[in-house]
Amino acid sequence: MIAVLKRELGAYFSSPIGYVYLGVFYLLTGYFFFAGVLFSNRSDMSPVFQVMMNIVMFLTPVLTMRLMSEDLRHRTDQALLTAPISLGAIAGGKFLAAAVVYTAGVSMTMVYSIVVEALAQVNWAIVLGSYIGILLLGFAFIAIGQFISALTENQAIAAIGCFTAVLVIFLMDALIDIVPNPLLRTLLQGISFMRRYTPITNGILSISSLVFFISVCGIFLFLTTRVLEKRRWS
Repeated sequence: MIAVLKRELGAYFSSPIGYVYLGVFYLLTGYFFFAGVLFSNRSDMSPVFQVMMNIVMFLTPVLTMRLMSEDLRHRTDQALLTAPISLGAIAGGKFLAAAVVYTAGVSMTMVYSIVVEALAQVNWAIVLGSYIGILLLGFAFIAIGQFISALTENQAIAAIGCFTAVLVIFLMDALIDIVPNPLLRTLLQGISFMRRYTPITNGILSISSLVFFISVCGIFLFLTTRVLEKRRWS
């Protein structure tokens, strides 16, 4: 797994994808920090976390579209599939590489909270909860995007598929309010990402929310390995 992780991290920064992703991430969060927090004389970081949630929706497809599709397109997947390494290690290594790049983007914004703390009192329970929430949300979306990337060799299709899946997840709560069927409404509430993400950002870190996001990552990593297994035997 470590070899796959190093290979994928190198691939991110031997191409423009890693730099573009981090550059856009820091540009947008920096702008909303200065415009929405410093210039507005606010002591809460909600504008920054709000834009980070939108960044997750728009930039996760960029981060995940090449994870599996690139190997398919260049036929280098055959070398991976025949290497003395488990399919779980391949999927896990690629997932961790994207998660590391994503975490690098999120973690650097901690500087904004430290700057605000120097000027005013910061509610660290909410700030830390928001960081945990945005990381868990991003990891879940990366796992989903990786699975979609494993289904096609076209990176554009992988990106569009991931964006569509993430958009549906974000719109799910609005759909819950208009669903007339109580059973379907209960089902949608049970798989709602936002109903678990929002309490975490308010500093309420429950075991059920943690298990939910970890389970989403585990399920889609498992599905990715099944796609790889099918491709190995075919």
